[in-house]
Amino acid sequence: MSNRASPGWDLVERRDPPDHRSVVRELPRLFALPLLICLIGVVSFVAAGEVVAARVSTLVDTSKIHLALPTEPSPTDTVWLCRPGLIDNPCEGDLSATLVGANGKTTVEPSQSVADPPVDCFYVYPTVSLQKGTNATLEIDPEERAIAKAEAARFSQVCDVYAPMYPQLTKAAIKDTSKISVQGELNAYEGVWKAFLDYMAHYNRGRGVVFIGHSQGAFLLSMLLQSEMDSNPANRDLMVSALLPGGNVSVRAGELTGGDFANIPACTSATETSCVVAYSTFSSAPGEDALFGRVDSPINPFHQDASRHLQVLCVNPTSIGGGSGPALPYLPTSNLASLVGKTWPIGSAKTPFISYPGEYQATCKSNGVADWLQIDRTSTKDARPNVSTLSSPTWGLHMVDVSMVLGNLVDLVRTQTVSWEAKNPSARQASTR
Repeated sequence: MSNRASPGWDLVERRDPPDHRSVVRELPRLFALPLLICLIGVVSFVAAGEVVAARVSTLVDTSKIHLALPTEPSPTDTVWLCRPGLIDNPCEGDLSATLVGANGKTTVEPSQSVADPPVDCFYVYPTVSLQKGTNATLEIDPEERAIAKAEAARFSQVCDVYAPMYPQLTKAAIKDTSKISVQGELNAYEGVWKAFLDYMAHYNRGRGVVFIGHSQGAFLLSMLLQSEMDSNPANRDLMVSALLPGGNVSVRAGELTGGDFANIPACTSATETSCVVAYSTFSSAPGEDALFGRVDSPINPFHQDASRHLQVLCVNPTSIGGGSGPALPYLPTSNLASLVGKTWPIGSAKTPFISYPGEYQATCKSNGVADWLQIDRTSTKDARPNVSTLSSPTWGLHMVDVSMVLGNLVDLVRTQTVSWEAKNPSARQASTR
């Protein structure tokens, strides 16, 4: 593996930081509000009244955060959960799936793989750590391996997946927000930022990048994109797309940009690149206390005054240009209860994944105060498991934001990659590893 820096990559200018603690103290006081408290992601629920969170991107210019962070990392700083060549990589391996038809008949869909995918996927996982501290260590626990298998592994059919371990805010910290400090919040973002710089400097080599994050991962990637990509056209050229479900990405009402990103637009076609796909899944309209899909959500307190001007982005992975489309869900058969929060019938499935083709369709909907991806069953007589039993007006289907349309997202990346390669014909030759 060459350690050449990526051609054409223009890292944001860095300065030697002043004293770390003094800079942190200079950050706005509101930044000390618990960041990402909502981001339980794929595990347990927290009462909405306990959720009072503030997103860093709404409080401070993310470029200023780097003043409080160390200078360039060395490659040995990153612990990779997933990376090509790793032994026992949870983002690779058997991807076969049991397809369950409406009549209960099952067929096995074999694994599909590509020998030399032309692009990479940079994946940041949601809140899963069961460690007791505020920030997780970089030790790889079963929870990180399980979520990587559930959400990221199937993308290995279309990209090389890089997933760093990072000191995320743990479940324990989120449940006791009094223990969360500004430093703890910075630690989570710093881990993702440093891993990305490591990836760009030592592994990318001019390849296109798909950014994938869910929940806490989506929030942190939004910050990273604001800092490293949004204001830099050359950097955006390397961006195939960003998939950020469950992160309340905002845009100016009725427009494609103007909220979290000034220059990275919402995707409007499956062949568009350098754009973002974001959504919040529900099986019914979000309630007044919904944590996702609403700009005035308690997890976006500093967007509330601007709620008339902003909306939470919904791009439908099943039909990027608008309208409805069939959802292609893929759920892991191992550790499935930890993903969906309850026992889920998988029958006699022996494969790593189970899918229910034709059972659901997805549609972006808006009611003036909320914007969400509506998941509906195509038939009330379908005897297969009903995902709406996982839903609530507050959380929706947040736990399965990725899984419910995972097949659609993989297909989208496959199509976007073709478009990106057409715009960058020399990229494959330059990136040969």
